[in-house]
Amino acid sequence: MLLLHGHPRTHATWHRVAPLLVAAGHTVVCPDLRGYGGSEKPPTDERHRPYSKRAMAADCVAVMRRLGHERFAVVGHDRGAYVATRLALDHPRAVAALSVLDAVPIGEALRRCDAEFAARWWHWFFLGQTAKPAERVINADPDAWYKGSAEGMGAEAYEDYRRAIHDPATVHAMCEDYRAGLGVDREHDDADRERGRRIGCPVQVLWATRDDMADLYGDVPGVWRPWVDGPLEGGPIESGHHMAEEAPGPLAEALLAFWRRA
Repeated sequence: MLLLHGHPRTHATWHRVAPLLVAAGHTVVCPDLRGYGGSEKPPTDERHRPYSKRAMAADCVAVMRRLGHERFAVVGHDRGAYVATRLALDHPRAVAALSVLDAVPIGEALRRCDAEFAARWWHWFFLGQTAKPAERVINADPDAWYKGSAEGMGAEAYEDYRRAIHDPATVHAMCEDYRAGLGVDREHDDADRERGRRIGCPVQVLWATRDDMADLYGDVPGVWRPWVDGPLEGGPIESGHHMAEEAPGPLAEALLAFWRRA
C-alpha cells in the first residue's frame, strides 16, 4: 500500500494510520513526494515540469519497483491525490486500487473554478504565480503561515514537518508543485479528458465532513464518475482536512473495507 501525503505535510502525516494497516496484514510504503520533506528537489524549468504530477508518479513507480512491488494499492491525500490519480492513469498495470482523499482531478477543479472556489482555494493561485513569488512571504515566518501543532500532529511528525517548512528549498519546491498544477498538470488532465482516457482500477473517494468538498461539488463521487471505468464508491469521514491525523481509525477502517471489496 502506497500512501501519498498532501501539502505541506511529509510522509510522517501517516504515522497514526500506517500501523493500523500493517496490523491488518498489509505492507505500507510512505514516501516524501518529490520536493517535500527530505526528498530531492531538482531544478525546475519554465513550465515547472520537474514538479508535474506525471514526474512525481514516475518517482513513485520507481520507488515501489525498487522495493519489489510491481502492483499495489495507492492512497493520496490533497496534493498526493493528484499524484495518485496520475499514477493510476499513466501506470494502470501498477495500480490495483486507488483511494483519493479530499480531492477531485486538477483539470476538473480548474474547469469548474468559479468565484466561490477562488475565494476558498485562493492559495492555489497565490502559491502558483511567479511574478511575485510566494516564497518570500512564507519564508518570513513559516510557522505563522503553515501553523500546525505537536498536539494535533504528534510530536515526531510535527518536528519532521517543521524541518521541512523551515527549509527554503522545500518551500520553493512546494510552490513549484502548485505552479505545475496550474499549467502542465492541467494540460495532462485535459488531454486525458479529451481522449476519453479513464482509470480502470476500483476507485474510492473519501472527503472530510469539516472541509469544503461537499460544499463545492455536492456529489463528490459524481465528479469522479467520468474519469473512472471500474467500480467507484465513496463517502465522508468525520474529520477536518488532515484526516490521517484527526481520524486515523475511521480512515483506516474505510480503506481496509474498500481493499477487501476491490
